[in-house]
Amino acid sequence: MEESQRQKKIGSVLQRDLVEILQKAASDGGMQGVLISVSKVKVTVDLSVAKVYLSIFPNAKAKELLVGIRSNAPLIKHELAQRTRHQLRRMPQLEFFVDDSLEYIDGIEKSLKRTENPIKDPNLLDNRKKS
Repeated sequence: MEESQRQKKIGSVLQRDLVEILQKAASDGGMQGVLISVSKVKVTVDLSVAKVYLSIFPNAKAKELLVGIRSNAPLIKHELAQRTRHQLRRMPQLEFFVDDSLEYIDGIEKSLKRTENPIKDPNLLDNRKKS
């Protein structure tokens, strides 16, 4: 089901403000060289839950940062509510996920550049699924 205009608008407002909040928190926390971007925010139909997809670079720190972000979700929600108080009546519950689509695309590109091409030899896909 496609998102309504209201869902898209709320998602874009949350996305813009979340980027600022998370980047500021990372720099204040002494995490130099870490880039956090919000790739997508999907809001449920009843506007009660917002699923936030994060792209974190370098990817090695993604799991560690995600744990920290999830544990600080109430503080992030409060800061976000302060920033959007004139635009939203209620702040949706925030759920954070790592967006690994860029890593997935990179893996496909690397596979296609090698001599082992899964398109030319479909048996390779079966081998990768088992491992």
